[in-house]
Amino acid sequence: MCGIVGYVGKKNVRDVIIEGLHRLEYRGYDSAGIATTDGKTLVVKKAIGKISDLEKAIQGISFPGSIGMGHTRWATHGGVTEANAHPHTGCPWTKKLQVAVAHNGIIENYRHIKTLLEKKGHMFTSETDTEVIAHLIEEYANGSLFEAVRAALNDLEGAYAIVVISKEYPHELIAARNQSPLVLGVGKGEYYIGSDPSAFVTHTRDVIHVEDGEIVRITPEGYTISLLDNTPISRNVTHIDWDAKKIEKGGYDHYMKKEIDEQPHSTRDAMRGRIDIENGNARLRGIEDKLNELSILKRIIITACGTSWHAGLVGEYLIEELARIPVEVEYASEFRYRSPIIEPGTAVLVISQSGETADTLAALREAKRQGGLVLGICNVIGSTIARETHSGVYLHAGPEIGVASTKAFTSQITVLTLLSVLLARSRGMSQARGQQLLKALADIPEKMTYLLRPENEQAIKKIAEAHAERNHFLYLGRGINFPVALEGALKLKEISYIHAEGYPAAEMKHGPIALIDKKMPSVIIALKHDPLYPKIISNMEEILARGGDIIAVATEEDGEIEKKAKHVLRVPTVPIELSPLVTALPLQMLAYYAAVKRGCEIDQPRNLAKSVTVE
Repeated sequence: MCGIVGYVGKKNVRDVIIEGLHRLEYRGYDSAGIATTDGKTLVVKKAIGKISDLEKAIQGISFPGSIGMGHTRWATHGGVTEANAHPHTGCPWTKKLQVAVAHNGIIENYRHIKTLLEKKGHMFTSETDTEVIAHLIEEYANGSLFEAVRAALNDLEGAYAIVVISKEYPHELIAARNQSPLVLGVGKGEYYIGSDPSAFVTHTRDVIHVEDGEIVRITPEGYTISLLDNTPISRNVTHIDWDAKKIEKGGYDHYMKKEIDEQPHSTRDAMRGRIDIENGNARLRGIEDKLNELSILKRIIITACGTSWHAGLVGEYLIEELARIPVEVEYASEFRYRSPIIEPGTAVLVISQSGETADTLAALREAKRQGGLVLGICNVIGSTIARETHSGVYLHAGPEIGVASTKAFTSQITVLTLLSVLLARSRGMSQARGQQLLKALADIPEKMTYLLRPENEQAIKKIAEAHAERNHFLYLGRGINFPVALEGALKLKEISYIHAEGYPAAEMKHGPIALIDKKMPSVIIALKHDPLYPKIISNMEEILARGGDIIAVATEEDGEIEKKAKHVLRVPTVPIELSPLVTALPLQMLAYYAAVKRGCEIDQPRNLAKSVTVE
């Protein structure tokens, strides 16, 4: 959620840190800060608001030295104030270590530590849990910054990724991780630390993913990695295959719109090399070593959060329909805290765009603890979920910067479709049926390109602008498009701040119908070739009878839908199993243009973060 960037090298440290902070803005934040040192002074400056506000606050200020850190904060403890922003320092009068600390995560025992430190004379100036780390390091000062940090970390309970610098050690940066992502960037005579590689990708693409329970010491001469008990760790450097251009807007006003338009490409990349049309089967090399176990599965549990959970619901329909394997879809935040039954023959599939979602990671670890086969679907190569699952599949969607996920959702559905075909073929689905589905799947990127053509976009924009001032929306779908209704409602909530609810269309009469009036539009997915189409038309009649306003997502050949719907969003006809890959796009654009019309912050909606690394 929060963002960290650190640097040790010969470049202008202020410029490197500010650039890194800008590249971390997508994660969601409410304040920012920077700290550097040259051994004579420790300079710490913070500001609430955007990075641009921090830049204004530090104009004319010298940031000495060649070592420093920056942070973007997403509030967990304490309000949005300059005092609560990071980096945090200890007591200003200390004669031990003057340190600055940036921290992502939550320290669960901070109140206990704070009480003990206050009794020893430490004075706190913020409401945060992070500040105790700075004071604790100061308390443990014994002539070595590394040892003081290591001792302090042994007292902490909870999740953290931290970066520490000290005036007394102007050529040393200490970083550590526990349940919050941290990546070391290895350059030529310079080193970086970040919440993810985007913080420094313009400088180096050679990275080392720091693992839980590890501490890193970085100097101009190099770096060392060790466990908290000081056991040395050796780790290979990996090279990431995307560059800075992929995380730039490329002429778009917003990342979200760019990523909506990228879906023909990201969907194609998600299936590239994975379709064997001749044999009517899918190739998923990431799980090839588990094919024997997968062929005899008795049950699958899919666990995820947010948009990934909606993709998981689509996966449930696909796997049960095609492979005839029972599937349960669980919120990871609930799964982790109950006592799930994971019997032999059960696989747990975890889905996450970032591969770092805290609740999903906890669900993964619980499933492994119970002996389950755990598979992963994620987008970020080398992420924690990718490393901790037994096997898995990457999305290859490229960096997704907009907080409201778009291309990751359709890429997840694409991978779930391939997985469903693979499972189904191992259980007797015919070669011809596999060929039929995979041929249609291979055509989806072209269908998406057609759907995203300018005339369609303008029609959606017009509808969105006409409804942008409404306060409530109802989204309805049936079967495999019910999860798309949920996702459409989520997109509208996330970026336009309009209250929206998604429901199975048949459930409307069990409560939501009481809300129907002229002021609340209903967005209904009604596809002519859907076996449930007559039922959906009946639901529309019920809304019309109560004066409701209907926006329908309908296929192009449906010439009767205008009799029921005031507005129609047209999509190409594809097999119903693949329809979420086209019905999702107009709902993404509807939300986008409503938010633009309302003047909302599109890429960084309030209170939200891209990578949710806390509970």
